[in-house]
Amino acid sequence: MNIREEILSGVNKIVIKIGTRVLTNEDGFLDKHQIMELSKQVIQLRASGYSVVVVSSGSVGAGIRALGFQKRPGNLPELQAAAAIGQGKLIEIYNECFKKHGYHAAQLLLTRQDFEDRQRYLNTCNTLHSLLNFKTIPIINENDTISVEEITFGDNDILSALVTNLLRADLLILLSSVDGLYTTPPTSGKSCSVLSVVDTISDDIRKLAFKQKTREGIGGMESKLEAAGIATGSGEAVIIANGRQPDILSKIMNYENVGTLFIPNKKKIASRKRWIGFIARPKGKIYIDDGALNALLKKGKSLLPSGVVKVDGDFIKGDIVSILNVNENTEAARGLMNYSTGEVQKIKGLRSSLIKKTLGYKPYDEIIHRDNMVLL
Repeated sequence: MNIREEILSGVNKIVIKIGTRVLTNEDGFLDKHQIMELSKQVIQLRASGYSVVVVSSGSVGAGIRALGFQKRPGNLPELQAAAAIGQGKLIEIYNECFKKHGYHAAQLLLTRQDFEDRQRYLNTCNTLHSLLNFKTIPIINENDTISVEEITFGDNDILSALVTNLLRADLLILLSSVDGLYTTPPTSGKSCSVLSVVDTISDDIRKLAFKQKTREGIGGMESKLEAAGIATGSGEAVIIANGRQPDILSKIMNYENVGTLFIPNKKKIASRKRWIGFIARPKGKIYIDDGALNALLKKGKSLLPSGVVKVDGDFIKGDIVSILNVNENTEAARGLMNYSTGEVQKIKGLRSSLIKKTLGYKPYDEIIHRDNMVLL
């Protein structure tokens, strides 16, 4: 049994992200024939017993063309207007394709706040699981009509990784206009090949990301590697493949050597810790010394005030923060705070026994308890 069969044979739930360039023709218009072909492949997966959720780009591109723009607008109101028009066109085509096979397209438009807020996060999760019990294919997109810079995902690669985490899906497939992760940029003119398997998303692997963005899309290999890191870090496999290749989904699930497979971490992370470590954005930073770092990484300890060197940001109890090594400025973990910024400023570097003397109270010995922390 090869590595692909070993990993993919146990897959039950799949998130498929389809990029803008996969869905549009050379002129930038939605390619209905292409959407129909991909829809057939999605239905085939459902008929084979897989649970499938689609994260689809294309709404802004569809709206841009409908409004007569020659290029992607640079201001937010026009982008939102294009999304409002294009989203309806996109979901209409999906629904038309699915209905021919007895399924319905179920549209979900999400913002970053739907993931940041724990209750909305759980509500989204419940809705998706309910839809998967019916003859529906959830089609998810960012709610570009209301998103602003503070709440945007930036591209659907990251959104698809967050959806994968939310659902605890087994596999994320990122369908793009490229064949996978190349050893050199395909536009460099040099001979290049596609990596079949990536064990770890190291700094050397990140250097292989080429910064090429199409006029319709805003993503690139850099964002795909970030998405792959989010999903594999929680224990899910990721494949980047060419969505224009015929029967690509069938080839992937038949263990053919197409695209780039990213190996998941061996240990799956519980749902609550996924939210802490990979979904909710940190409100601040806690810098710790080498002793505290060693206690977290090698001894499985909680973070005590004695190991804290510096604090950045404005957070309160219950907020998520990043934990960084002060000497290397690298993120080692994330966790839920037991104290606010002001409180940590007062007790940093102190033994836990001195917390009450300093603050006048001591609800916790730990700045962040191990149970509320995720190592990265």
